[in-house]
Amino acid sequence: MRRIDKPLLSLTDMVLNNGAEQPHALTIKRKPPWLRAKVPGGEGYTRTKSIMNQHRLFTVCEEAACPNMGECWARGVATIMILGDTCTRACGFCNVKTGRPPVLDKDEPRRVAESLRLMHAEAGIKHIVITSVNRDELPDGGAGIWAETIIRTKDACPGMSLEVLIPDFEGNWAALQMVIDAEPHIINHNIECVRRMYPAVRPSAKYDRSLELLRRVKEAGRIAKTGIMVGIGERDEEVLELIDEVQERTGVGSDRATKARSDEGKAEPLAATPSSLRRSVAPSLDSCDILTIGQYLQPTRNHLPIDRWVTPEQFATFKAEGLARGFKVVESGPLVRSSYHADHQADVLSTIEAERAKRRS
Repeated sequence: MRRIDKPLLSLTDMVLNNGAEQPHALTIKRKPPWLRAKVPGGEGYTRTKSIMNQHRLFTVCEEAACPNMGECWARGVATIMILGDTCTRACGFCNVKTGRPPVLDKDEPRRVAESLRLMHAEAGIKHIVITSVNRDELPDGGAGIWAETIIRTKDACPGMSLEVLIPDFEGNWAALQMVIDAEPHIINHNIECVRRMYPAVRPSAKYDRSLELLRRVKEAGRIAKTGIMVGIGERDEEVLELIDEVQERTGVGSDRATKARSDEGKAEPLAATPSSLRRSVAPSLDSCDILTIGQYLQPTRNHLPIDRWVTPEQFATFKAEGLARGFKVVESGPLVRSSYHADHQADVLSTIEAERAKRRS
């Protein structure tokens, strides 16, 4: 029978809820002076917003309350979010609403391609990023919509480079292959945080699964990108360990990557390699190409609290270490997000790859 009497113990005050604000909500720390974002406005911002509204499109810029929305939209750059605005997961850092998504919108790929065609023609956009919520209730995690959106967008905007920021599809590698086969120019999947923080930050994700996804992208010959946030509870040395592990575990032909695949599903993670060995090994691998590192900003008082403000000097150190340990492009700074200056990252990587091709020939 249903209990109708008052419960003996209430856990309400211990629940992190991203719904309505509660009296017990956590307090957001005051931002340091180096964290100042531009206020949205201007002709470019208005034009971009108009196109989004016209085609009933969602953007992660708005849904995740990105601090760079004003600057990016003023430049005519936005990150389109497909598969709706409701995520099946409830990550402790994310401001996208959670729940059971509505019916799948099968017309969405056409609308996205058409809106991007307009943005390409009217604003001269050369690079666009598409991301999505997690749709774990779908058999393919939404990979079919992903593939159709990529193909339609490439057909509609042949002069524009396309970057996709994808979920992990719960380790459904056939679903991932659908995205790879659609051939976007850059495939991004964010690891988000160091391994130790996963239970609190990404309870529905797996650190090793994300590494395997990036490895498969590289194995398919595509450009791979990932990103993390700092200031959410990690230590600086853990960030450096993550940089090393991403390089080693995503490298094509890596012995450690091969061992990781054979160990997949086991309870114990792959043991770390001493840093003295890591730095000499990682740069020689054809591993994950691009890394972004940014400050975690608590979206509401009901999300995970900020542990610390990472200084610009430390972000500069992370960038130098990331480049030294094998990444081709590293974007590291307090306001850096996965899609921040993505067009610039693509240009830099293209230049690097062109120079390497000349040296090989």
